[in-house]
Amino acid sequence: VQLQASGGGLVQAGGSLRLSCAASGGTFSRYAMGWFRQAPGKEREFVAAISWSGGSIYYRDSVKGRFTGSRDNAKNTVYLQMNSLKPEDTAVYYCAAARTGWGTSYSEYDYWGQGTQVTVSS
Repeated sequence: VQLQASGGGLVQAGGSLRLSCAASGGTFSRYAMGWFRQAPGKEREFVAAISWSGGSIYYRDSVKGRFTGSRDNAKNTVYLQMNSLKPEDTAVYYCAAARTGWGTSYSEYDYWGQGTQVTVSS
């Protein structure tokens, strides 16, 4: 499975961005999808996990109520709508796909996109 993330950019605090991750080369609907992020000098951290159907979604506590994950299996695409962005959300955001199971650990994901930079200015 190949994953291509897009939609990052520079935004002021309080603004919004929508990230997209397009998948190819596999049966997208069979994979749980995750979003992770990595800020400079920090470890990669979990942001959101989306079940294969999109019916179950988990978020890290710091983004609950601000970020919304979704997927469109007909378009082989997963999304992350980010509202009320804060400077601490600045990071490279990665999408990932899991063949079996799904969760909050990057070790549970088998395929990774290249990342898209999100920068939130104060």
